[in-house]
Amino acid sequence: MKRMLGVFLAVFAAAATSVAVAAGNSSPVLFSDSGPEPQLASILGEIENHRLDAALQQTEALLRQYPNFRLGHLIKGDLLLARGKALATFGNADNAPREQLADLREEAVVRLQAYRDKPAMASQLPRYLLQMAPEQKYAIVVDTEKSRLYLYENDRSRPRFVADYYITHGKFGADKMREGDKKTPVGVYHVTADLSAKKLGDLYGSGAFPINYPNEWDKRQGRKGHGIWLHGTPSDTFSRPPKASNGCVVLANIDLNALAKNVQVGVTPVIISDSIEWLSLEDWETERRALNEKIEEWRNDWESRDMDRFLKHYSKRFQTREQNLAQFAAQKRQANAAKEWVKVELSRQSTFRSPGSDGVVLVTFDQQYTSNNLNNQMKKRQYWIREDGTWKIIYEGTA
Repeated sequence: MKRMLGVFLAVFAAAATSVAVAAGNSSPVLFSDSGPEPQLASILGEIENHRLDAALQQTEALLRQYPNFRLGHLIKGDLLLARGKALATFGNADNAPREQLADLREEAVVRLQAYRDKPAMASQLPRYLLQMAPEQKYAIVVDTEKSRLYLYENDRSRPRFVADYYITHGKFGADKMREGDKKTPVGVYHVTADLSAKKLGDLYGSGAFPINYPNEWDKRQGRKGHGIWLHGTPSDTFSRPPKASNGCVVLANIDLNALAKNVQVGVTPVIISDSIEWLSLEDWETERRALNEKIEEWRNDWESRDMDRFLKHYSKRFQTREQNLAQFAAQKRQANAAKEWVKVELSRQSTFRSPGSDGVVLVTFDQQYTSNNLNNQMKKRQYWIREDGTWKIIYEGTA
């Protein structure tokens, strides 16, 4: 039995020491009920307390809930073998492929680490969800480092945690740069379609949600590729190893089906990070307020018709799809010469900070522009960056 415990603790070393077990009780303190992680942690607790029969019972219950969960079957096999002999390693089936065992070990550790290290969702928020537009009922944040997807609900423009799910991502990690590099992109995206299982092969499971990679910022950075989706797993597979896709974000079908109920095509943001930055509610509010104040200052300066004040909000590296800063400034000055007054109203604003070293913020809003000789409405998208100690616009265009 001691050998059995040592084998499992060696595999789950990083996660095992942090699964909280109450004194005299093998049930761990639970932080989430999304997926099999609580059951895995409880099974490990039983093993730690030398109760292998109880661990086996819980494993069998887990497999009744998730019949094709390969990691669960591996643990069950080891628990059964432990009754008759000392185990030499994790995964003791005869002739078991080493690569598949390594994948299952990695999945076990990733799942339990994410369960252990889950942030205090009531007091921390992802840095990226600064403001959701009223129509954006939910937002998705993916952490490739932890192989985890977090779902947030729009609670009066403030994100509220709903659920989290284990995911698979690119074979060679994150920060996609080119076609075929088998990496998952990092950035702010939106769901562009809902593809049913009837339109897809079994590889994609119960469905798929393509996202708009590459976005405007990706294209400006020279990032290439296409076909990045959120999708399910083949019918005979509960979950895939943490790094096993060609760049897509892959969920168990049961999780994708739950997520699908909250996805709005063309509306739901999908923010993918290689490692999520978490902020306290106070710091999150401070950062959001600072950006909103800068956007309001830009709006006021536009209304002032003082082009020097207005243009100071634009980066030296500013670029639209057709114009650089000098061309944009010349056009604005020419148009402004005929204005007697200007009124600019913004509504339905969303503000999302892009993960990674770029430090850009994507701002989208409905813009109602009125002047003495023009009246128009558009959905506008801007990218803001930090330059010379302040926020400035580096890209602007229709959304």
